[in-house]
Amino acid sequence: MKKEEQYYKKGFRFKMYEAPYQSPFDKLFDVFKEIIVHTSGDFDEAMDWMRQLDQEYKLTTPEYTLDDFIEDLKKKGYIKEEITPNGNGGGIAITSKTERALRQRALDQIFGKLKRSGSGNHKTKFTGRGDEHAGEFRNYQYGDALERISMTESLKNAQINHGISSFNLTEDDLVVEETQYKAQMSTVLMIDISHSMILYGEDRITPAKKVAMALAELITTRYPKDTLDVLVFGNDAWPIAIKDLPYLQVGPYHTNTVAGLQLAMDMLRRKRNTNKQIFMITDGKPSCLRLADGQYYKNSMGLDHHIVNKCYAAAQQARRLHIPITTFMIAQDPYLMQFVKAFTEANQGKAFYTGLRGLGELIFEDYENNRKKRIR
Repeated sequence: MKKEEQYYKKGFRFKMYEAPYQSPFDKLFDVFKEIIVHTSGDFDEAMDWMRQLDQEYKLTTPEYTLDDFIEDLKKKGYIKEEITPNGNGGGIAITSKTERALRQRALDQIFGKLKRSGSGNHKTKFTGRGDEHAGEFRNYQYGDALERISMTESLKNAQINHGISSFNLTEDDLVVEETQYKAQMSTVLMIDISHSMILYGEDRITPAKKVAMALAELITTRYPKDTLDVLVFGNDAWPIAIKDLPYLQVGPYHTNTVAGLQLAMDMLRRKRNTNKQIFMITDGKPSCLRLADGQYYKNSMGLDHHIVNKCYAAAQQARRLHIPITTFMIAQDPYLMQFVKAFTEANQGKAFYTGLRGLGELIFEDYENNRKKRIR
């Protein structure tokens, strides 16, 4: 039986699990990986939280303390001492090994039942001269490559057609195995980092980060020929590296959806893959535009027609480029849902109105469904 406790801090809820057969380090490391995402990679803040949790739930023992845990983190390469330009110590930071562990944890949390498989590329429904075996056979036709001939099935046909006593293999005995083309997908994930993502005591940015980390790990391990780019949008939009996802924070920004869409389309124009798509995670209305003179036009009161129309125009532009947009709206306001509906119609994309729970599952299911599209 698993023992479950709950801990509340700054509006976040943690579930503490006592799993069997875990070393003291592994038990603490599970908690640490959860907290370090909430603190956006701030090690000192994460350890403050760990100490409070330790006081409340007795995570450590006299034989294995938090100091021992920190030493093990150093020895195992999960944290490192930062050095300032003048050569002095600048505190402790997590390493790329930890960043990878966070992505793996996010994948396990969101897509726990997912199994890694084969070459990791998207299948289409077309068979022919592709590069992945389909498990179906047909008669050899002039022009088929010799390496595609199934010798086992062909020899079986020869024995059936000519008997076992005298071996004879003719062209009529030859069969080839059908193969499938592999479709490759280029995805841009847009994450809203406007101030509303942490308003009213609800942390919406951490689930979004976890989804991004899980999707990155999924594509890297299961679909390595696919591409994933991540961008964030507030008053402006800019790309971020996958390794920087744990450090992502919300800013005092409005929501410039148009800037995000334009950057996403620019990024996808440079991709050679036939299949392209945009995933957008947002919880608020578009409220900002950047004008030609570099100034910002902002309006947080309701839906501004000028801003909204620019969003519709961007959605239509993506449609002309054959780039579907899937919007994951993590808010339930009726007027925002109406905007998303019109936005989706302009792009002929899809929209999901969801809370934070299940966000990752929805994105995974949509990604898997989109990968089955035919390429022509």
